[in-house]
Amino acid sequence: MLLTIVAFAGFYESARHAVHYADILAEALHGRLVLLHVSRVSPHDSYALVSDGYHRSELSHEANTASALYRQAEALHTPTIVEIATDLLPAVAQDVAQRHRSVLFVLGQPDLTHPAAASVAMSCAELLRAGHFPLLVVPMRALATRAPHRMMIAADREPFTLAPAAQPLCQLLAQAGSDVVVAHVSSGVEDDAGCGAALRAVQASGLVGEITPELRGYDYSDYCEGVLAAVQDTQPDLVVLLARKRSFLGELFHRSVTARVLARCPVPVLVLPTSASAPRTAARGRNTAIA
Repeated sequence: MLLTIVAFAGFYESARHAVHYADILAEALHGRLVLLHVSRVSPHDSYALVSDGYHRSELSHEANTASALYRQAEALHTPTIVEIATDLLPAVAQDVAQRHRSVLFVLGQPDLTHPAAASVAMSCAELLRAGHFPLLVVPMRALATRAPHRMMIAADREPFTLAPAAQPLCQLLAQAGSDVVVAHVSSGVEDDAGCGAALRAVQASGLVGEITPELRGYDYSDYCEGVLAAVQDTQPDLVVLLARKRSFLGELFHRSVTARVLARCPVPVLVLPTSASAPRTAARGRNTAIA
């Protein structure tokens, strides 16, 4: 299935860098690119109580934005279309995903010290809550010269099944050849059995296909610090995190492990949604699942 990459587009450096990275990724995967510009982020429709004419009037003001984005698209290597939305709503994300089918959303890493960071964070949370779709967060420090070739998958011992929306992303990992690392973080004890269970969970999910990943364990009481230490140790081009469906995604950027990794990781982070249908093992370790 042809992959469509939807990049949140804008004119500041972080957004332009994320679009450039998305273009390189789409070209490597022979995919398509959509530049999506949103003016605001809201969990509710701000136009529900106003006339359609007001909404149409506001959309007409976005014509200059669209023209500027099309000029930006002319410098890209991938066939690109531009879409404009006044508000990013759950229904908007769902509509984009349905029309373009196989979708990966790409976003510049939010600067938590910037006044607009809360809006950016909410946009990601709403995307995941609305459709449970894959999300790639690109930091400014990430080199945007080629598609990733070395990947690190942060996994715990719990089996998982990729959500349907995440399954097309397996082709991205397939491009890594045999250079994939599974990193297992345990708390307070060296847990070889947990490491082995994490590797089996990744292989059983179909995430890496026929690739045999390298396996490394890390002992950290703080799971986020353990993942970041693994990133420093393994030096990947891409980090893969698994988003459990049981997680309260509305708090994604506030208190969860995923939020902290996305905010601090120096390389791009791919968040893949999982389904709740994975078989559960009888034995449980004291490991922290990614939320």
